[in-house]
Amino acid sequence: MNRHQEKLLVATLAGLIIAGAATFAIQPALAAGYDVDGPAQITGVEDWDVLNVRKWPASYSMQVGALEPQTSVWVERCIIAPQGGSDWCLVEQQDTRGWVNARYLTQIYDADI
Repeated sequence: MNRHQEKLLVATLAGLIIAGAATFAIQPALAAGYDVDGPAQITGVEDWDVLNVRKWPASYSMQVGALEPQTSVWVERCIIAPQGGSDWCLVEQQDTRGWVNARYLTQIYDADI
């Protein structure tokens, strides 16, 4: 194998590794889910605490906001967590839009948001 072929092989392998890492990074957003399109309330959060809103449906994702306990939000959709994890829901409340853990949401009926 000559020098040019070695460089081509290394570049190809690096590309495959980068593509694999990118696929892993966006995998939560592509998970199976369900539409909600309805209001919910933040529950299960202590009065002195807030619920972090994340950019992507993962606890390690960047925080884009925080919601107070008992805040009403609009839930667009949720994704089903693999292997017994918690579902994540895409919520919106005024200027805050992002993902929260579904265990902190309680669906409400006939509410104005």
